[in-house]
Amino acid sequence: MVICIFSGGMKSRTSSPLHIIPFEPRYAAHFKKLNVAWLKKYFYVEPKDELLLENCQESIIDKGGFIYFARYQHKIAGCFSLIPLSDGTLELGKMAVDPNYQGLKIGQQLLQFAIDLAKEKGYKKLILYSSTRLPTALHVYRKYGFKDIPLEEELPYTRSDIKMELILK
Repeated sequence: MVICIFSGGMKSRTSSPLHIIPFEPRYAAHFKKLNVAWLKKYFYVEPKDELLLENCQESIIDKGGFIYFARYQHKIAGCFSLIPLSDGTLELGKMAVDPNYQGLKIGQQLLQFAIDLAKEKGYKKLILYSSTRLPTALHVYRKYGFKDIPLEEELPYTRSDIKMELILK
C-alpha cells in the first residue's frame, strides 16, 4: 500500500511528491542510516539502537511491528517504527527525517500516519521516549496530543529523560 500525502495532510491516490511506504528489506539500510545520523548528531548509538537498526526485520517487523518510510521525490527522506508492547500499546520510535528534507513537515506527516495506523489496527495508546534536548520534536509530539507521563526507573535508552503517551480513541 502506498499513500500519497499532500502538504495539507489530505490523502489521495493521485500524484504527490511525498509517499509513505511500508518496510521492504531493500529499505533496511535507509532505516539504519537515517537513525544513526540523528543519534550521532545529538547523542550516540546505544546497544538497543544497534539491535533495532542492525536487525530491523527481525527485531521490529517479525515481532508484529511496523516500519514506514517517507519517499519524497523518489528518495527516502524519513522513517518511523511502531513496536508492539503489552495491553494494546505501541512504542513510536526510530523517527527520523534526513536533514536535506527537514522543514517540509515530513516528520509531522509521518507522525500523523503513525497515529492513524495505530488507530486503524485497534491499538489503545502510543508511547514514546525522547529527550528535552530535542525541543522541536517535543513541540510536535505535544501538538499532536502526546502528554508527558512519569518515566519508569529502568529506561530503554540512556538519552531518554521524557516519556509521552497518546491515548487513541
